[in-house]
Amino acid sequence: MMNLNRTVVTEFFLLGFSTSPERQVLLFVALLAIYLVTVVGNLLIILVTLVDPTLHTSMYFFLSNLSALEVGYTSVTVPKMLVSLISGDKRISFAGCAMQMCFFLCFGSTESSFLATMAYDRYVAICNPLCYPMIMNKKVCVLLAATSWTIGIPAQVVQTGLVFTLPFCSSKEINHFFCDPAPLLLLACADTSMNETLTYIMVTFFGMVPFALILLSYIRIIATILMMPSAEGKRKTFSTCSSHLIVVALFYGSGILLYLRPRSSGFPDGGKLLSLFYTVLPAMLNPFIYSLRNSDIQTALKRNMWHKMVPC
Repeated sequence: MMNLNRTVVTEFFLLGFSTSPERQVLLFVALLAIYLVTVVGNLLIILVTLVDPTLHTSMYFFLSNLSALEVGYTSVTVPKMLVSLISGDKRISFAGCAMQMCFFLCFGSTESSFLATMAYDRYVAICNPLCYPMIMNKKVCVLLAATSWTIGIPAQVVQTGLVFTLPFCSSKEINHFFCDPAPLLLLACADTSMNETLTYIMVTFFGMVPFALILLSYIRIIATILMMPSAEGKRKTFSTCSSHLIVVALFYGSGILLYLRPRSSGFPDGGKLLSLFYTVLPAMLNPFIYSLRNSDIQTALKRNMWHKMVPC
């Protein structure tokens, strides 16, 4: 009977959100606006860090990489979701679903690595400022960035491969708006305990370990700031890492709510809304957080925009 229920799967159907047509139009407009703001805002951060010499430092080098990552992260899921909302076509091919999952998992692990790398950069800058230029030289920064981009790829490719080599039952409806491992495993006609164990290992290694390193870095940073004699010095020093702290809180706060929520037999709209918040809002807010709370970026934006409007 188990063999009879198995079928060769060539495509899946992403159910998305169970809303009325009118609400789907509103969701399309809202998502399109969020996506455009995300892409434009992050590309603007990348552009200004490239063209302004005052921002050619390790901190802004990592920030430009993070902005590029955010564009890729949202582009994995949002465009397909926009097409589904406006056309009503919820199909995604088997290969397309596998690619979407793989890229999503790789970008997620990369973001955790970059946030930990940026925390280390702030730790060296604040706790060991005299050696900062020597420790965080160009070669080290490139090596850290390359490691952050690539460290999760082999593991996430393996995780994706193990999911898509499972036998799937007759149902091809994924109760989600993108190909996430959890709802896909519900469609499998086999024991998925190994896949679930591997998922927890990946979340621990690529999520909790970087988070622990970030906490350790900021414990040392806060201890150093508290030992500073002047209140103004404390304020200025803390302001150099406040934007990063907010981004960390957004990313890990929403991630913890998503992955540690009570388990259920399905993936209800509440879980999908939380996933939507986790995947699109931090990427949209990052450019605003860094531009509004960072005087260097504000100055660079004004200077470069002024030169474009008033040529010499």
